[in-house]
Amino acid sequence: MKIDPDGRTIQGVTTLILFVVLNVLYLVTCVPLVTIGAATSSLLEVTTRYADHERGDLVRGYLAAFRRNFARGTAVYLALLVPCAMLMFAGVFWLSMAGIPTAVLGLLCLVGAVYLATALACGLGIVGTHTAPIRQTLRSAVLLPLAEPVRAGVLLLIPVAGGLLLYAWPASVVLAATIGCSVAAYGAAFVLRSMTTRAAAGSDGRDAISPHSGQ
Repeated sequence: MKIDPDGRTIQGVTTLILFVVLNVLYLVTCVPLVTIGAATSSLLEVTTRYADHERGDLVRGYLAAFRRNFARGTAVYLALLVPCAMLMFAGVFWLSMAGIPTAVLGLLCLVGAVYLATALACGLGIVGTHTAPIRQTLRSAVLLPLAEPVRAGVLLLIPVAGGLLLYAWPASVVLAATIGCSVAAYGAAFVLRSMTTRAAAGSDGRDAISPHSGQ
């Protein structure tokens, strides 16, 4: 039986394997924890490019993106994660106290933590899809949830839903370890691509951010 290497079935299997390799590579580069920002932004970069008419090499593109995004992705990740974690801790602390004022304060802290978590998701997406200084990237990340609340919420909901699935169905860890992260990033790529259009345009030359040109 002759196998056509250009056939849809072969291409589908090849793409599946590439997504599995990409998923494993992503998880490995997340192991130091502090590199999660660089790894996530790089995963979003290659999946966004692939979502755009299947351009670029997933695996080699990821390795190149990880090196390119390491400093900026790590800086944005830590700059938004640390205050987000502090607000989350403060919210839980104040809610554990009795009284209406502390409950209100706790809820405000949790709302702030959710907003910063959304900004973090946006920030890592910007790092992976656009070129801009760290300060400018952080500014765009903080403003994007206000400009695009629905899309930004969806961008945050994707990893949250994955985490809830792992909690409710521990066996899904096999799915997450093989293809779950890369497929989730591919889905997020479509949201991110339309969402960052305004950020790329900017209000003027100083605030505009430019799309990645690297392959």
